[in-house]
Amino acid sequence: MKIDFENSTRLYYSIKEVAAHFGVKESSLRFWESEFKEIKPRKTAGGTRQYTKEDIDIITVIFHLVKEKGMTLDGARQILRNKKDEETRRQEILRKLEGIRKDLNDFKAAFDALDTDD
Repeated sequence: MKIDFENSTRLYYSIKEVAAHFGVKESSLRFWESEFKEIKPRKTAGGTRQYTKEDIDIITVIFHLVKEKGMTLDGARQILRNKKDEETRRQEILRKLEGIRKDLNDFKAAFDALDTDD
């Protein structure tokens, strides 16, 4: 289940929601949290992790580097340290382009529906 960040007004997301968004196990997120100091979810008094959009942006970069590009954790750590802003911008552009693609597909479907109504 993907989280719709563009239309969401929520400040925090649970570890279960974030894991489902990326299609990874919750243990992977906890491990990445221990390996990457940039991921700092808020913890409630009961120890429940609450991820912000900023945390999820960093996880997006790590996910892309490790799971999609096949980099090692050390390699991903180095990229985050040296080129974090560049990689974050790249991920933001990809997210916006995916939104544009969705909008265009919705417009196409609406126009196709108009053609069939005549």
